[in-house]
Amino acid sequence: MKFTGSDSYVATEDLMIAVNAAVTLERPLLVKGEPGTGKTELARQVAAALGLPIIEWHIKSTTKAQQGLYEYDAVSRLRDSQLGEERVRDVRNYIKPGKLWEAFAADSKVVLLIDEIDKADIEFPNDLLQELDRMEFFVYETGETIRARHRPIVIITSNNEKELPDAFLRRCFFHYIRFPDMDTMKRIVEVHFPGIKEALLTAALTRFYEIRETPGLKKKPSTSEVLDWLKLLLAEDLSPEDLRRDGTSALPKLHGALLKNEQDVHLFERLAFMARAQR
Repeated sequence: MKFTGSDSYVATEDLMIAVNAAVTLERPLLVKGEPGTGKTELARQVAAALGLPIIEWHIKSTTKAQQGLYEYDAVSRLRDSQLGEERVRDVRNYIKPGKLWEAFAADSKVVLLIDEIDKADIEFPNDLLQELDRMEFFVYETGETIRARHRPIVIITSNNEKELPDAFLRRCFFHYIRFPDMDTMKRIVEVHFPGIKEALLTAALTRFYEIRETPGLKKKPSTSEVLDWLKLLLAEDLSPEDLRRDGTSALPKLHGALLKNEQDVHLFERLAFMARAQR
C-alpha cells in the first residue's frame, strides 16, 4: 500500500515519502503548511489513490475531543422518559457516534482526516492522545470498549496558528509542505489548466512570485488563489503583455483574486505612487 501521487494532485518526492512512512509506522501523519497548499486535499488524494473511503472531521474553535468519540444526549433521554417513550430503556438510542468511532467501526481500512487541529483549544490534541495511540476508547454510558477493527490511516492538518503539545507531536510523523517553487507550481497549474500557453503561464507566475516576495505583505497569496487568478486570466483572454507592470499601477490585473485585505492593496498603491514620484 504505497502512495505515489495521482493525476489530479502533484505530490513532491518528500511528501510521498512522508505519507508512506506514516502508513508503515502506523502513526498519524501531521501535515503543516501555509493555508491553500493542499493539506486537506492530500488526505482525499491519499484515500483515492489507495482505494480507501475517507472520513473527514473538520475542527472548529468550539470542537471538543469528546465529539470525535461520541456524544450522549441526556436531555432527549430525560424528555422521552417524561413522555413515557419505550426507547428510553436503551441508552444506546441516545448516543451519537463521532468520527473516530466511525473510523474504528468501519468494515475496512479508511483514511481519517482531522482537519485544522490547531483551531481547537490547546488541550484538544492531548485529549486524543490515548485514543489515537491505542486505537480504542471506553463508552461510560454503556460500559463497552470501542476498538478499531482496522487501523485507519490518520492524517492531521495544521495551519500553524498555535503550537501543538510535545506529547502529541511525539506520536506523529511530521511533514511540512513547503510552498511550491516555480517548476512545481507549473506542474500544479498544468493539472488544472492543461494546455495553458507557456508564455502566459510564465508571465503570470513571475508576477505572482513577485507579489508573494513583496516586503510588508500581510497575507501572501496561496496556491489555491493563484489557480483562481489564472482561471480569471483565461476567462478574460488576457495576454502576457497585459500582466506586465505599466508604471502607473503596481496592482496586478484582477488583483482581488490574490490580495485579500485592504492593507495589502494600499501597500501596492503606495509602491506605485513612490515609483511615479521617482521618475
